[in-house]
Amino acid sequence: MLAEMSLVLKSFVLAFSALLPVINPLGSALIFLGVVGSAPTDLFRNLARKVAINTVLFLLLIELVGAAVLTFFGISLPVVQLAGGFVLAGMGWGLLNEKEDGKTTKQTGVDASGGGALADKVFYPLTFPVTAGPGCIVVMLTLSAHASKTGAIENVLAHVGIAVAVLALSFSVFVCYTYAPKITQKIAPQTAQGILRVIAFVLMCIGVQIAANGLDAMIGAARK
Repeated sequence: MLAEMSLVLKSFVLAFSALLPVINPLGSALIFLGVVGSAPTDLFRNLARKVAINTVLFLLLIELVGAAVLTFFGISLPVVQLAGGFVLAGMGWGLLNEKEDGKTTKQTGVDASGGGALADKVFYPLTFPVTAGPGCIVVMLTLSAHASKTGAIENVLAHVGIAVAVLALSFSVFVCYTYAPKITQKIAPQTAQGILRVIAFVLMCIGVQIAANGLDAMIGAARK
């Protein structure tokens, strides 16, 4: 029982650490606030709840169908680990060396002044790509490949850890989006940048480790 819990916890920590920088609840809250604009507290809470639920469903769907997509294209798990690890490391490196300009930016292609009812924007752009962008898709595919074990039990437990991490991050999204006006007023930009730098370094290390595991698996398979 202890070994199973340890595997779930290890998978949870890995997934949470990898997804946190790309989801970036605090940074995304600024964009969410810009899209929603001035609105009552109840509306913020309602939209935050819907976006959080959509984020869970969106990421778990990618995690579940990821293996099928890889099989369809004939891509092996070690290759995904190697390529995905490099992508994660590149993301971390980019965030680590991002120049401070006093603004929190995120490539979303969203026009905050765009019209339309807010209810129509729950999935696009508030869920994708504001909350879970293309980077999250890459991360989820990589985590799914990394979590695939030879044993069925280990496989299930690893994916459970990823699912719990997605739930935890989605809850943090709900909290940050609900209280976006208050949070953005109390957190100094310098503090947010410092936290982002630490998280970016951890993401880079995770990417290198995953890539190393994939390379090791490929070398081991080639020697057989």
